[in-house]
Amino acid sequence: MGSSAIQGELWGSAAADWTQLQEPSSVPLWEAMLTAAGVGTGIRFLDAGCGGGGACVMAAARGAVVSGLDASPALIAIAKARLPVADFRVGDLEALPFADGAFHSVIAANSVQYAADPVTALKELARVCAPRGRVAIGVWASPEQVEMRHVFAAVRAALLSPPPGEGPFALSMPGRLEQLTTQAGFRAISSGEVDCPFEYANVDALWRAQRSAGPLQGAMRAAGEAKIEEAVRGAVRRFVKPDGRVRLENRFRYVVLSK
Repeated sequence: MGSSAIQGELWGSAAADWTQLQEPSSVPLWEAMLTAAGVGTGIRFLDAGCGGGGACVMAAARGAVVSGLDASPALIAIAKARLPVADFRVGDLEALPFADGAFHSVIAANSVQYAADPVTALKELARVCAPRGRVAIGVWASPEQVEMRHVFAAVRAALLSPPPGEGPFALSMPGRLEQLTTQAGFRAISSGEVDCPFEYANVDALWRAQRSAGPLQGAMRAAGEAKIEEAVRGAVRRFVKPDGRVRLENRFRYVVLSK
């Protein structure tokens, strides 16, 4: 079974909140990845794991011919409403519903680590990328560069048993992403890091944004919403400013690949 059966339902549970409250924090990462992948006028572009279509809107503004894929029908519905001319589809990263060599530029921002089989997902990204095209993969940077690690640790500690998989930093360890991309038939062209601070008006706003994420939805179903909310609020207490705002400094890294 691929990733969409599980991830689609989780990420779609609070799709509007995710799109409005949390996705915009990724704008600096999207901008860097779109540039690194050479997205511009006339470029056939795919966002694999497009969520509510934020990066796709940015690609369209650059003149690209846009396609997007996500596991969540609810998020795809939002993306279609935002960019009706684009080709948005619901599907699996491990079985992309696109032809071989269909795209000049592909990005996957914080999506490959949620695939049931990341190597297969990467092979699919290679398959749909045209010769001499570019694929940019974005993941969390190393944990010490990510203040969200405190939230992840608190949620994990609130669960009776650890969730399956390697967690949000599965592809963040040194050399891990490069190893998997080599297995998938890629060669690395370049890489970079981008700061994406998460900032909220107050802790209530942070909680509403964070609970919309797929992993938090899964954790709430396992341990109950009240327990997970308590864990998250406790973890972010140290990041509350005197005026009540909350800001967590986070860094992401990306690798640009070619076949």
